[in-house]
Amino acid sequence: MVVSGRLALLALLATVVVGVTAPSSAGVLLATGVLLVLAVSDAALAGAVRPLGFARGGDTTVRLGEQATLTLTVQNDGRRRVRGVLRDAWPPSAGVATDRFEVDVPPGERRTLSVRLRPTRRGDRTAERVVVRSMGPLGLAGRQGAHQVDWSVRVLPPFHARRHLPSRLSRLRDLDGRSAVLIRGAGTEFDSLREYVVGDDTRSIDWRATARRGDVVVRTWRPERDRHILIVLDTGRTSAGRVGGLADHSQPSAGNAVDTAGSVAHAAGSVAPAAGSVAHSPGSVASPVHAPRIDAAMDAALLLGALAARAGDRVDLLAYDRRVRASVERPTATEVLPRMVNALATVEPELLETDYRGLAAEVRSRAGQHAFVTIITSIDSGTVEHGLLPVVAALTGRHTVLVASVADPRIEEMARARGDAATVYAAAAAEHDRRGRDEVTELLQRRGAHVVDATPDDLPPAVADAYLDLKAAGRL
Repeated sequence: MVVSGRLALLALLATVVVGVTAPSSAGVLLATGVLLVLAVSDAALAGAVRPLGFARGGDTTVRLGEQATLTLTVQNDGRRRVRGVLRDAWPPSAGVATDRFEVDVPPGERRTLSVRLRPTRRGDRTAERVVVRSMGPLGLAGRQGAHQVDWSVRVLPPFHARRHLPSRLSRLRDLDGRSAVLIRGAGTEFDSLREYVVGDDTRSIDWRATARRGDVVVRTWRPERDRHILIVLDTGRTSAGRVGGLADHSQPSAGNAVDTAGSVAHAAGSVAPAAGSVAHSPGSVASPVHAPRIDAAMDAALLLGALAARAGDRVDLLAYDRRVRASVERPTATEVLPRMVNALATVEPELLETDYRGLAAEVRSRAGQHAFVTIITSIDSGTVEHGLLPVVAALTGRHTVLVASVADPRIEEMARARGDAATVYAAAAAEHDRRGRDEVTELLQRRGAHVVDATPDDLPPAVADAYLDLKAAGRL
């Protein structure tokens, strides 16, 4: 049995009445008895909660940041009217707009409630339970019970980079020769013959066709199709590093910026501590808005997957740290993006070092013949030199390898900052990190890998452009 605030107010009123009219033990006992009888009677007349039936419906998937609409149907199979409050319990990250509802369900009838969610995290958000409090006619007391009503909403990656897809598809159509402009002399598959125009590459002239027609004729080419594209997402500890732009200037902390900038912590010993002290100096640079590197990596993977599928290539996905966290194999062209989005929805960074040798073994098992392997990881000097670098040469011997990394935009800002001694130390630490990334990039390129190192907003289009450049050059 549950009681309401009305019973408390009635008890307070009874206390005043007893104190004025009959200030005695008998008066107190009489008032208490009356209140108890009223409460028990009211609870007995309340509609039963246990016979209630529930059913859910509505959205099962939603993109992060968007709204999902669900329905919760309450069926009263009891003999009394159920009037009271219903609470639909969800985890905080589900972003429930309203979780409490007034309900009034006569016997044998049903009511449908609308529940709106705006999740704040990727992954599966699962309903916990439904709690109903049924009050009696007087509203003094009632019954309460909980029901497990299962439902799950999968929160998908937002795929902000899809805004870059139309422009890259337009360039892809140019490469394929499906638009008015043709890219001549590129690719390895013959397309057609046409008359020579000023500006055409003379190497594309077909001399036999020219002799037959009596006019200069050139060959046009289309890029290779049906190539194997393997996208590898590193989900190790470096993918949990947080990068981003400027945050609230009311809480300056360049020291935090140094910590979250990734490998700035590997800067020279005397530089990093001095940069950390900037957090306590007035007028220092604002701390960054924290966003995990893996979010930008997913955006880049989704954009590349969608583009490659439209180009007619075969796309596979692998998320790996020390074991496979997600995998998409042999999807059809129309299934590439939905399956990738669904597979990446539940992937979270793991706070452990990535096993690059195991990653290379997975790549070899999934791509026996030549493939375009895109590894989205971190090129911090401390992790690559002892991890990815030793296995890159073995991969580039058989595959075309692109290494993509998310750079922290705060590094560039810190490197340009000048002012007091604290900002100079922070700039030195940022410059040390930037130089280390440049050295790692050069080492990877020497081993035959292509490298893209860009900020979170620039990484997806940069990876897509690198893919299109290689396709146009016939190097996939």
